[in-house]
Amino acid sequence: MTEPSNDIALGKRELLRHAVATLAYRGAKAIRNAPPELADFRVGDATRSPLQILAHLGDLLEWGVSLAEGNQKWNVATPGTWDAESARFFSALTRLDEYLATDRPLGCKTEKLLQGPVADGLTHVGQIMMLRRLASAPVRSENYAIAEIVPGRVTAEQAAPRFEFD
Repeated sequence: MTEPSNDIALGKRELLRHAVATLAYRGAKAIRNAPPELADFRVGDATRSPLQILAHLGDLLEWGVSLAEGNQKWNVATPGTWDAESARFFSALTRLDEYLATDRPLGCKTEKLLQGPVADGLTHVGQIMMLRRLASAPVRSENYAIAEIVPGRVTAEQAAPRFEFD
C-alpha cells in the first residue's frame, strides 16, 4: 500500500531545496572519513583526483548561488586541502539553500538550477564514491529512499544512515 502523496502541495522551490539537501547528505557520506591519500588518487593521467572533483563541486555550487541571485558567475578555484574544499562545498550548499528558503525572486528557473549545478553535483559525488571504492576506501551502500533527508539540513552534520549494506 502506498502513502498518499502531497506532491501537489510541494512547490518547485521546496522540491529544489530537497534536492539540495539530498546533495548535502550524499556529499557528506562521500567526504566523511576519507583517508588522506584519497585526495590525490587517480585512475589515469587524464582523470581528475577526488580533491579536484571536490573543488569542482564547490565551483558548481557557487555558480548555483550566482544563478539563484541572478548574477551568473563561473569561477574555477585552485584546489586547496580536502578539509578546505569540504568546507567550501558545504558553505556553498548552505548559501544556496538559504537563498531558496527566502521569498526573494530567483534569477533563473528552478529547473535550470536542478538540471545544472544540482544534478551535476550529484554526478560528481557519485564519482568520488566510485573513486573511494577503487582506492580501497569504500563507503557502505545505503537505501537512500529511507534516508532522513530534510530541506535545510545542508551541512556536513547529517543524520545517521537508517539502512546500509555491503
